[in-house]
Amino acid sequence: MVKGEGNAPATLKGEGQGGEGATLPTSPFPLHVKAVVIDLDGTLLNTAPDLAYAAELMMADLGMPCPSPETIATYIGNGVSRLVKRVLTGEMDAEPDAELFERAIKLYQKHYGDNVSRESRPFAGVVEGLQAFRKMGLHIACITNKAEQFTVPLLKDTGLFDYFELILSGDSLPKRKPDPLPLLHACEVFKCRPAELLLIGDSLNDTQAARAAGCPVFCVPYGYNRGRPVAELDLDAVVPSLHEASRLLLKAA
Repeated sequence: MVKGEGNAPATLKGEGQGGEGATLPTSPFPLHVKAVVIDLDGTLLNTAPDLAYAAELMMADLGMPCPSPETIATYIGNGVSRLVKRVLTGEMDAEPDAELFERAIKLYQKHYGDNVSRESRPFAGVVEGLQAFRKMGLHIACITNKAEQFTVPLLKDTGLFDYFELILSGDSLPKRKPDPLPLLHACEVFKCRPAELLLIGDSLNDTQAARAAGCPVFCVPYGYNRGRPVAELDLDAVVPSLHEASRLLLKAA
């Protein structure tokens, strides 16, 4: 769809040899970019409570025990279908009975659609970061694996929709993250090189997509990376908030 704050310092790749808070002389910061694309679940919005609530309702309808909300949070990141499969099986990559899955996905889509913004809210620093990106004159996009039927109402209900020139959901293109296609499509829309487009996300999906596309990538530490620290990923910086991320950027000429 194309449309008409913490105070902790960022952790930069390669930092740590010059004392606390020091940046090595070879630091690539500030990055010169023309566009910022941002993941939704776990980066812009804390959606875990509503995703878990919909799962609880689904499992109650099926007469099955539901994993804890904390466990369900580790299942987020690969779209609703994979989330439902993980809830049903208790495993990250297992396949449930096909008939059970068909019943479950219909129930989940109904319950999540009815409760998509029940408790979901922006993380600290998100609004300030979006305002800073806009003030810098950067193009701003949201790229998510969430289906458009949930993405658009969620962004509208939480007041973030109007910040984005481009919104790509999990079903907007033939492929989604970790495939690079959504990022390369955004480069075409914004008429910029991959090196001039920054992805800010929270998980392995994001870093893999960025590296495959040739884009720089930052990650926030508070999201849904299957319970693993994002510092383990191949990235350019761990930023405590979008607002802090804005301080590492300049608009490219």
